[in-house]
Amino acid sequence: MVHPLKARYQTAQLTETAFITEDGATLPLRRWLPQSETKAVLIALHGFNDYSHFFTMPAEYLSKTGIACFAYDQRGFGNAPKRGLWAGYPTYTHDLQTLVRLLKQRYKNRPIYLLGESMGGAVVIAAMNKTMPDIDGVILSSPALWARDTMPWYQTSLLWLLSHTVPDMTFTGESVGVQASDNIKMLRQLGKDPLVIKATRVETIHGLTDLMDEASRHDKDLPKRTLMLYGEKDEVIPKPPTYNFFKQVLADQEKTVAIYPKGYHLLLRDLHADNTWQDIVSWVLEK
Repeated sequence: MVHPLKARYQTAQLTETAFITEDGATLPLRRWLPQSETKAVLIALHGFNDYSHFFTMPAEYLSKTGIACFAYDQRGFGNAPKRGLWAGYPTYTHDLQTLVRLLKQRYKNRPIYLLGESMGGAVVIAAMNKTMPDIDGVILSSPALWARDTMPWYQTSLLWLLSHTVPDMTFTGESVGVQASDNIKMLRQLGKDPLVIKATRVETIHGLTDLMDEASRHDKDLPKRTLMLYGEKDEVIPKPPTYNFFKQVLADQEKTVAIYPKGYHLLLRDLHADNTWQDIVSWVLEK
C-alpha cells in the first residue's frame, strides 16, 4: 500500500524552512547558502529512514566554495507528513521535479545539480523521465540499485508474501549486522536521533523495492554529466548490482565513477568524507 499524491490544488512554493508541494504537503527544507557569489545549486536527497540533516556536514563545506545546497525531508521521513508511510515513487519523483523547477526560477543563470544518497539516488534516477526539467548534472552516492531482478527468488517471494499479509509489520534491522560507516560517533548520533526511523514497515520496504525497480528502467536516461561515488566497504547495497550498473553507465565515457577503497555506505559522513566533498566540488565547478 502506498500513500500517494493528493489532487493538486495550489502552486508549489518555497519558504525559509519548507518546500510546500502542489498538494499542500509541507516538507521541511534546509538550505546552506554561500556568503558571496553563488556558482552552482545542488539539491540533495537523503537515504532510506534518514532525513535532510544528512547533508549538513558536506553542505557546510560545499557552501564555502560557492555551491548553494538544499535538502528536504521526503514524505514519510524526518518531520515530513505521514511519518513511516511510503508515498510511492511517482510522488517522490514528482516532488523532486517540482523543486527543480522552483530553484531554476530562482537561480536562472546558475547550473543545477542533483545529489542522491542511497534511496535518494534511486529517486534521482527514477525522476530522469520526460517530465524532468533540464539539469546540469547528477551525483549518485552509494545509490540504492538492488532491484528485484538482482535479488534471489526467495527474497522477492518473502517480500511479496509479507507485504500482502502483514504490511504493517515492522523490522528494526538490529540483527542484520551491517556497518554503514567507519564514523562510529556519527552512527551513535543517528541511533539517538528521534527523526531517524528505527522500525520500518514491510509495506515501506516493498515500496522501496518498487522504487529501485523503477530506477533500473531509467539508468540510460541519466545526463552525460553524472558522477557516481561508491565505497568498496559498502555493506548495505550488494556489490554485483552496483558494479553491473557502473559497467553499463561507463559505456558513456563522459560519466565518472569514483571508488573509495576505505569508503562505506555513508560516504558523505565517513571519517574520510572530506576527500569525497573535495571531489564533488572539483567536479561541479570544473570548467
